[in-house]
Amino acid sequence: MSHLSILPTVLRDADTLISALASLGLKARRGGQVSGFAGDQRTVELQIQLATGQTLGWQRQADGRLALVADLQRLSQSQSLQRLLARITRSYAAHAALRQASVDPALAAAEVVLTA
Repeated sequence: MSHLSILPTVLRDADTLISALASLGLKARRGGQVSGFAGDQRTVELQIQLATGQTLGWQRQADGRLALVADLQRLSQSQSLQRLLARITRSYAAHAALRQASVDPALAAAEVVLTA
């Protein structure tokens, strides 16, 4: 039996995550709930629905991080979902670096190119 689990992440900024998801062709929706087995539900700050119908969400934690809310059993069995999470994390890191570079005067003149 599967159920929703909360996985800690290093993600903190919801706007950066939305940009990262958009660059991967994933439309994030703010708010709502992610549902799991037997009526298990978690309120999330952001969520996406995958082509498979599965929903991934991110919930704000007390320390400010955005924890992933998902069905862990399905995640652990799906190589494509694991690859997607890795792509989301890399995209988030790239977008966060670009955002930081745009506000850091020492980096303002740097040219940054994102590659897939």
